Formats: sequence, structure tokens, C-alpha cells
Amino acid sequence: MGIGVKEKKDIIVMKFGGTSISDTDKIKKAAGKAIKAKLSGCKVVIVVSAMGDATDNLINIASSINKNPSHREMDMLMSTGEQVSMALLSMAIQEKGYDCISLTGKQAGLLTDDIYSNAKILSVDKERLLKELGSNKIIVVAGFQGATPAGEITTLGRGGSDTTAVALASALGAKYCEIYTDVDGVFTADPRIESNSSKIEMLSYDEMLELASSGAKVLHLRAVEFAKRHNVVLHVRSSFNDIGGTWIMDVEDSDKKMEKPLISGVTHDTNQVKISIFGLYDKPGIAAKLLGGMAGKNINVDLIVQNVSENNLATISFTIKNEDLNSARKVLENIKDKLGIERIEVDTEVAKVSIIGEGMQTHPGIAAKMFDLLGQQDINIEMISTSTIRISCVIRKEKIRKAVRVLHKGFILDK
Repeated sequence: MGIGVKEKKDIIVMKFGGTSISDTDKIKKAAGKAIKAKLSGCKVVIVVSAMGDATDNLINIASSINKNPSHREMDMLMSTGEQVSMALLSMAIQEKGYDCISLTGKQAGLLTDDIYSNAKILSVDKERLLKELGSNKIIVVAGFQGATPAGEITTLGRGGSDTTAVALASALGAKYCEIYTDVDGVFTADPRIESNSSKIEMLSYDEMLELASSGAKVLHLRAVEFAKRHNVVLHVRSSFNDIGGTWIMDVEDSDKKMEKPLISGVTHDTNQVKISIFGLYDKPGIAAKLLGGMAGKNINVDLIVQNVSENNLATISFTIKNEDLNSARKVLENIKDKLGIERIEVDTEVAKVSIIGEGMQTHPGIAAKMFDLLGQQDINIEMISTSTIRISCVIRKEKIRKAVRVLHKGFILDK
């Protein structure tokens, strides 16, 4: 039995993260939310992450056996965490008297490329999903995983369960995709640093992309990119209460076409390393060779600054994630002599603070105000990066909490 267009619009996808299903009581509460959605007249598809620290535990077990396991075998191992969650949640729903079935990523039709541990979704075969929904079942899908055309199990990398949920919502034409987590939504700043931060009711895809890329951890960047590309409405909310969360959508298509606030939020990222390269010849192609080597090892370079001295030698500084440092060192060691690099400095005591908001596009002087607010607190800016709706500054890590607070207050986000 298939599902018609009208019925498709009544489908919702609910994603529960690891903290939302970390024990049996929380699994039962998640089951209750799914049943409540079912009783409201919706057809329900659930995506789950691994329970609590299950993924980290699997990694630790693997490393105790093999210090350098193959990516294929790691994917086989890592995919089991979500399979435990899907089966237990399905059992909890069945125990309450509702028809439910659990499916692995492969069974749910998620086809991926063959890049183990960081696979990309190529397509979703909806046939099995439509069949089970047509039989009036609640479906629980293991997030974070799929399969290649040859049937090999793959995982989607960090934040993969969010991406699974958005992909299924897009394929099924769902009304929206709810991301259940341990916070009430997206906040104007990290509440652990700024107690006066407040929940944001609505964000555009572009704002959420900038927030996610600059340190906000409530949603994974790839999932937001997928949602924007396929116009999937997202609702980030808490799994521990029934309070509405933050809606992420094409704001121009909403019924709230009001003028955007100047700044939507302040984010920070302490997982940063600054690498400075000294003594490069200032000639065409040098930067391309340097950064191309990083790209070849899948190292994402964030902020970049280049200075040229009077003797025609250049210094290039850039930031990367801390977990990419060892790979970056190897790249630099391999190209050091070819590029004539004099010396390399690595600074792990940096952090990035950013302000994000679509309102800044029509208000000049935002950057100047940000720099002035930081300067008043004796916070030195080492690097700067901007987009039309974001300004980021690299500062000392020890100053990050002060920076978040002064910017949050300075841009009147505490009101």
C-alpha cells in the first residue's frame, strides 16, 4: 500500500540524539512522544543516535584491540550503536500497544558512496518506508549509517544522524523534521557561559549554517546544508519537555516577514589551532600549493591571513580544527623544502568568537562596534574573517568567556 501526496504532507520525522535516549526511562519518554505525534494524525518516522556514550565506548574497545583499524571494520562496528537504539525504542513503542518496526540505514533505503567513516548520501529508496507507513506502522531508523550500491555498510561521520533525519524528511516530503536534544532550542549564546542568553524562536537556513560552522553544536553543519538545499523545515527542541523550540526554515516563505534583528547570536569555538608559516616566497601559486596540500588530506582551513615583508617574503597564518593538527604537521613536513619554508609555529591557545545575523547586511558599522567592544575589555584580535551575515575573530583562548559575554551584552541580546 502506497502513500498519496496528501498523506505525505502529514508525515513528520523525529530525531532523538544520544542524550535523549541514554537510558531506559528516556527511551520510554521518547516512545511516548512518538505515540503522541501518531495520535495527532501524523505518520511518524524516527531516527535515533547511539545511546549516551555508546559510540565512544565502541571506539575505546576497538583501539584496545587494534591501534589502526581499517575504516571498513570501524564502520561495521560503529553502526551497531544505532541498531541497539532502534531496536530498544521500537520495543518500547510496541510495549505500549502500537505497531512499530525498526530498520537499519540499509533497510531504510539510504544509498551512500564508498567513503568509509565519512560517507555521503547519494539517494533514498522510499519503497520500504512507504510500505511500512502505509501499513500504519511507526518506523524507527538507525541514524548515522547507510550502504553502498555493493551493499557495504558505511557511516556518515560526525553528526550523521541529523543528516539521516533530514534526508528521510526530504525524501518523504515530510511536514517538518524535529531534532530532539538536551536543550530547548538554539540560544543567542551558550547558556553555560552567558546566563542571560535566550532561545531564538526562528532562524533562516543561512543564519543556522553560520551558527553551526562557527561553534554552535546543537545542529550539525551537513544536516543544515541538506535542509537548505531541499527546503526541509527543522524544529530543534528538548526531548525533556513539551516547550516549542527553534524553527529553521526559509524565513521569506514563513508568515513572519518582519525585519530581522540586527544580531541573532554569539558563538564560540575553542577547538582551534593557528598555524603560521614563515619565509615563503611571495609569488603566484605558493598559497595554492600550501593550502592544496591541506585539502588533499581533507583538512578544512578556516581563517587565513597573509602578510608580505619588504624582502618579498610572505607569512601565512591559518586556523584548523585541533583534531587535524597531526595530519597538518605531516603535510607541512612533506612540502617544507619544496616551498622554502623557514619555520612553522603552532599555537593551540587560540579560540574563535563570532557574531551572526542577517540584520547586519543593512547596518554599517557592525564590525567596528564588535572590535570596539572587544578592545574595551583588552581582548586582542589576531585574525578576522567575515561573510555577509557573520564576523569572526581569533583571540586568546583564555579570553573567550569574557568575549562572549561582552558581545552578547553589547549587541543587546540579553534583552
